[in-house]
Amino acid sequence: MGFLRELLLENFKSWRGRQLIGPFKRFNCVIGPNGSGKSNLMDALSFVMGERTANLRVKNVRELIHGAHIGKPVSSTASVHLVYCEENGEEKTFSRIIVGSSSEYRLNDRPIGRSAYIFELEKIGIIVKARNCLVFQGEVESIAMKKPKERTNLFEQISNSRELVADYEKKKKAMVEDKDEAQLVYSKKRNIAAQRKHAKFEKEEAERYKMIQEQLMGKRAQLQLFQLFHNEHKIGSLVSNLEERNNETNKHKEHLYGAEAGLKEEKKILGKMTRDLQQTEKEIKSAEISLNQIRPQYIKAKENTSHHLKKLETAKKALKNNEKRRLGLEQEINGLEVDVADVQKAQREFVKKEEELLGRQGDVELAESQLSQYRILKEEARKKTAVMAQQLEKLQWDHQADQEKLVSDERRQKEAQANKKHVENQIEDLKRRMEKLEDYINTCIKSLEENRTKEAQLIDEFEAGKLRGQEVNEELESVVSDLQNAQIDFHEGRRQTMKVEILESMKRLYPDAVFGRLFELCHPIHKKYHLAVTKVFGRYMNAIVVSTEKVARECIKFLKEKRAEPETFLSLDYLVIKPINEKLREVKGSKMLIDVIQTPSAHLKKAVQFVCGNGLVCETVNEARQVAFDGPERRKTVALDGTLFLKSGVISGGASYLRFKAKRWDEKEISELKERRDNLVNELKELRKLRHKECDLKQLQAQSQGTHTRLKYSQSELEVIKKKHLANCLVEKSRLESELSNIASQLAMLSEEIDDRVGRIEELREQMNKVEDKVFKEFCEEIGVLTIREYEEEHIKHQQDADKKRLEFENQVTRLKIQLEYSRGQLEKEAMKEQKQNEALQKGEEQIVKLKKEEARIMFLVDEALSEQQRLKNVCTHKKSEVADAQKLVDETRKKILNMSREIAKRQKESLVVEGFLEQKKLERHNLLLDCKVQDIEITLQAGSLDDITEIKLDSEGTQTTADIYEREGNLQIDYSQLPDELKEEMSDKEITAELTKLRQECISHENTLLKTAAPNLKAMDKLRVASNKFQETSEAFEASRMKARTSCQEFEQVKQRRYELFSKCFEHVSVAINQIYKKLCRNPSAQAFLSPENPEEPYLEGIVYNCVAPGKRFMPMDNLSGGEKSVAALALVFAIHSFRPAPFIILDEVDAALDNTNISKVTSYIREMSREQCQMLVISLKQEFYSAADALLGVSTKQNEAIRSGVLTLDLSLYSEDEESDKKNIVNAAGSHLPDGSTGLVPCLSPLALRVALLAVLGF
Repeated sequence: MGFLRELLLENFKSWRGRQLIGPFKRFNCVIGPNGSGKSNLMDALSFVMGERTANLRVKNVRELIHGAHIGKPVSSTASVHLVYCEENGEEKTFSRIIVGSSSEYRLNDRPIGRSAYIFELEKIGIIVKARNCLVFQGEVESIAMKKPKERTNLFEQISNSRELVADYEKKKKAMVEDKDEAQLVYSKKRNIAAQRKHAKFEKEEAERYKMIQEQLMGKRAQLQLFQLFHNEHKIGSLVSNLEERNNETNKHKEHLYGAEAGLKEEKKILGKMTRDLQQTEKEIKSAEISLNQIRPQYIKAKENTSHHLKKLETAKKALKNNEKRRLGLEQEINGLEVDVADVQKAQREFVKKEEELLGRQGDVELAESQLSQYRILKEEARKKTAVMAQQLEKLQWDHQADQEKLVSDERRQKEAQANKKHVENQIEDLKRRMEKLEDYINTCIKSLEENRTKEAQLIDEFEAGKLRGQEVNEELESVVSDLQNAQIDFHEGRRQTMKVEILESMKRLYPDAVFGRLFELCHPIHKKYHLAVTKVFGRYMNAIVVSTEKVARECIKFLKEKRAEPETFLSLDYLVIKPINEKLREVKGSKMLIDVIQTPSAHLKKAVQFVCGNGLVCETVNEARQVAFDGPERRKTVALDGTLFLKSGVISGGASYLRFKAKRWDEKEISELKERRDNLVNELKELRKLRHKECDLKQLQAQSQGTHTRLKYSQSELEVIKKKHLANCLVEKSRLESELSNIASQLAMLSEEIDDRVGRIEELREQMNKVEDKVFKEFCEEIGVLTIREYEEEHIKHQQDADKKRLEFENQVTRLKIQLEYSRGQLEKEAMKEQKQNEALQKGEEQIVKLKKEEARIMFLVDEALSEQQRLKNVCTHKKSEVADAQKLVDETRKKILNMSREIAKRQKESLVVEGFLEQKKLERHNLLLDCKVQDIEITLQAGSLDDITEIKLDSEGTQTTADIYEREGNLQIDYSQLPDELKEEMSDKEITAELTKLRQECISHENTLLKTAAPNLKAMDKLRVASNKFQETSEAFEASRMKARTSCQEFEQVKQRRYELFSKCFEHVSVAINQIYKKLCRNPSAQAFLSPENPEEPYLEGIVYNCVAPGKRFMPMDNLSGGEKSVAALALVFAIHSFRPAPFIILDEVDAALDNTNISKVTSYIREMSREQCQMLVISLKQEFYSAADALLGVSTKQNEAIRSGVLTLDLSLYSEDEESDKKNIVNAAGSHLPDGSTGLVPCLSPLALRVALLAVLGF
């Protein structure tokens, strides 16, 4: 087998310039640090082997040029050349060159196309699509984990069975289409054969049916002639009888018209009186409204007066309290003035006494020598009494301090007493304020209770009235709604009232000829038929039923005279009634409408039959639809929900409107509803009067709210006075009393101390006086005094005492004047306050006078309104009696007219009976002639033609059209020669009925025979001929399609077999080889690997399951295997596929990434064996255990510039024998020892310098 010799790269990705890689050995390993360009080498090999650009990690082929990824391509082109050597030594150079944005392919420097290039690669065993020689980085585990269907696609690519997929699908589709076509033609053939057989049978039935039908037509003609003959005789007798009766009726009508004219005048007078009465009632209502507006004003004025009276009473109490305080202040001022006068008097007396005393005492004057001697002696006495003087001075200082403290305490005592009196006055003021507030609060509470009682009563009345009003309104709405549903207006407006009066007038004019509206004259037998009957009645619901056409014309004339709205009339004598089809009563799941409607009399049944016709009613819509359209002929059908199916195919519903309209049937409740409505309206009027009390309630609530607010503020103020002001004053009073008690005790203690100290001072003074007396004895005798102290006291101390006493008098007068001035200020304030209160009291009394006048004025207006209301009520009562008398006169006139109308009605009724019979006979004749025309019954006519007979449509024809039809039919002359003579004889009604029954039985007998015989197909012969021709054509088409399907099936089987053989050949080879390869990879015979197709018959249509059993482990899914086990299993699959379509070399990119050392050793051993025996191996690896076993190492290094540049160094390890394996590892480790970080064994991180050292070591340098 050939091998890869070398690879030449030029400016490809990181490989700049021309780079020659090789020559390659049998087992080559590419090593180098991450990012050095190993994967770019893999991309170069993929590029030269025709891989598409998208699989080379670039978007555009120009990005493969060196430097293009940084925007600086070194050239406009790049190329990769692969040199391959055949076994015979011949070399082939495969080249791929980038030219512009595309690639150029060359073989031995000769340009060729891509397809030829791929073909040349396949010649040497390289399949580009299957990648049978390339395993990219990270693809190992993905190969093992491929989905079964993806694995099948891989096998199809390897086996070339994929080339047959398009042909396979095309042939298969053609085969299926041809088989379907053949089956379709076969089905048509069977159907046409059945049709041909059925056509033969129909032909025989048609011939037998025609014979029976001819016999039936003869019997029917005899029956119709018999009925027409006796019908004509009956019509002639009825016409003459009717003319006599109509002449008598016209005479009575002339008398009736005169009576009605009189009734009209009486009604005018009654109407005028009624309008006057209504005007008076409006005036009463206006007066009541005016009264209700004045009453709240009176209540408001009365409450305002009461409020101001209460305020005036409160002001009077406050004025009285102020007078008491003013009198107290005046008494206090008088007392202070007396005290001031007393003190001043005492002061004057003291001054006077001092002057007298000074006058009585003689002045002692000393000479200069005596004064000198006095001083010497005084100094001598001082020296002798120095110790006692010091003691005395100390005691005097203490005495003076205590005296000052005593004065201070006395001043504090007086201030405390004054403060206490002021606090007591404040307490009295607060208590008076509390009394006023309590009185006002009690007044407010009493007023609130009264207002609440009134308010509760008004609320109860108002709420009860409001609740009852809501109930009445709801009930009234319900009643009005029910009346409106029955087309009875709540107010009975002029339009509706006029329609009712017009109908009543027509009934009075023609009491036995005008019967009323259709919905009033009949009723469904059960409520469930209301909607259905309402739907069918349609516009005839409100139609007025009359006896004859003549009455209808007169009624129309009457409407025109009254200028009333148009009405629809159903004239019983001109209604053309279709005969009831008795067969319809036998239709399952339905009833005839005429059978579910009740009428009070037989002659009114005719109007119902005219509207309903032969219509049917069914329970459900589906049943109605089936009955209407699924039978041999269409029928007019209606469901219970109102869905109507017409013969024309039109379907109409409108259930909600019908429910609204169908309530008119409840006519028995209408009179009760009217009465209930009137009662509710009257009750509602009475309840609306309660609304006027709402103003009173709001006024009362506003007053209560104001009183409540004032009460709240008063209570709050009272609470503040009690808890704060009064409490503070009481606390202050207690504090002052305590302080006064303390001051009193302190004063008592000071007084005791002062008294004691005075005693000691007196003792010291006596001792000092004795010493002084000894020293001054001679001197005193000389100057003529007993003691020296007498001289000193008279002239010095007495003056000091007088000054002190004088100062005390002045202080006392000043204090009393200040207190007097304060009290006078308080008295002035109280006087001003009292003056203001007097003024406010005067204004309040004037305001109350004004309010009482306003209250009296409003009361006068209320009395005036009440009297006016009473006057109007009296007038209304009088007018009501006048209206009642006028109404009585009108009722009597109406009774007279009613009696006259009844007499006319009685005669008209007799005429109507005759007209009814006549109309019935004419209708019978019309229906008989119409049946002859419709059913093709042959009768001979002496004059006229059956073509003149037209069908009367119940929904559109009028009475005039019906009369014209009867007139035309009267001109027909029938030839009764075909009727046997015994049937022409004059017969009674009973005999005629018996003969008709006999003839009908004969017809029914023939009809039953026809009914038992299926209706034949009159075109049976044509149908048989067409079926035979179609059968022949279909048989030929079936043979042709069957042959075509057989040919398609054979062609498909050929393609299928060929695809199966190609796929099975590959699959069987790989499934056998993979187990052996897996055992060799695992180096364990217990290891198992097996492939199994999901579809054994056509394995290429579904997936292929790949499972492995690792050595020493139980079976488990591929997902549960470890990363190394998955890698080994994937390699086994790659090598097994390669063994089927062997390539000359295999390139593996880091397939050992997930392998541990044990698995690496096993895989390395197998790859070495494989490289020796089968194909050349080129492996990119990062693990020493792997690449140390290679024949050659290709070290890829990088040089960092603007763009990374890759270089390569090749180390040939095949120079070492098996025994020198350790030397190879040592060389690798030695090369690794030159790494910058000092690590060993990490050859992928070799720098270019380390790689060169390793190569030099191998060469022996």
